[in-house]
Amino acid sequence: MDIRRATDADQVTAAAHLFDAPPREEATRRFLSAGGHHMFLAYEDGIPAGFITGIEIHHPDKGVEMCLYELGVDAPYRRRGIATALIGELTALARKLGCYDMWVPVDTDNEGALATYRATGARQGEVCAVLTWEFGG
Repeated sequence: MDIRRATDADQVTAAAHLFDAPPREEATRRFLSAGGHHMFLAYEDGIPAGFITGIEIHHPDKGVEMCLYELGVDAPYRRRGIATALIGELTALARKLGCYDMWVPVDTDNEGALATYRATGARQGEVCAVLTWEFGG
């Protein structure tokens, strides 16, 4: 397995099958060029097999934390340690950047994701509700 930081839209486009929907060109460029936005791609034999995204969140009285925004591994490559390696890569970056913690929102019925995150050392915090404003597009 080879993990590389995504630095251009072509890398993301080549890994389009890993995302929920085809990556949008402008959104991809904005993500990759924005400070504090991070994406790593995992490759097996040169084929994109998984990805992880993280976003630094800065706050005046707390410092910097890392939000693990999304993690995905293509079905044929699951249970090979790719998710664990990607989480490790983002964790190492968060520590290097001086983040005081890293957190991830997870659907409560996503047992696979919950098990993966727990296996890499994450623990469930206090009960938290996520409320969403949807704006379309």
